[in-house]
Amino acid sequence: MKTAVPCYYHLDVEVSPERLGQVRRILAAHLRLWDLETLVEPVCRGTELLLKAIDEHATDKNTSIEMWWNRQHLITAIAEHDCHLRPDQDLRGCLEHIAAMSDGWGCCATDTGAKVIWFSQRARSGERVPLVPTVPEPSLREVLQVPREMPVAALAGPASAADGVLAEAR
Repeated sequence: MKTAVPCYYHLDVEVSPERLGQVRRILAAHLRLWDLETLVEPVCRGTELLLKAIDEHATDKNTSIEMWWNRQHLITAIAEHDCHLRPDQDLRGCLEHIAAMSDGWGCCATDTGAKVIWFSQRARSGERVPLVPTVPEPSLREVLQVPREMPVAALAGPASAADGVLAEAR
């Protein structure tokens, strides 16, 4: 399994019905490269819904698609450059579908009057294998016995010859 490294991808596309399949394959390839196979279908479906709505309602068909993977969520953002397109009216049905199938979504305006619609998908973990406790195996190494109480004289050791000379001098 690949390690989860933060990733970013940007794609500029002119929306048309013929391009929807190409965009889907490109996004799916990047998600598989990032080891996010479980997110391919919801991300591609959400992006496809937004691109179809933009193709239907917008006069400017140029859009930018960005994906960010931050190790927990994949955030997909579609920026459309038509200042006359109103998400609350023109894209209402599409946004309802996005809200139902994503973990979070939003829309914000840019300085140029364009809008960015984004949605996020939490990365689901793969199949979980339950942990089974195992019994510890016996150790084959020899265990040293802890010393029992020893007399103080044994710990002190024999007196040195110098100590004996000093005792006789007194």
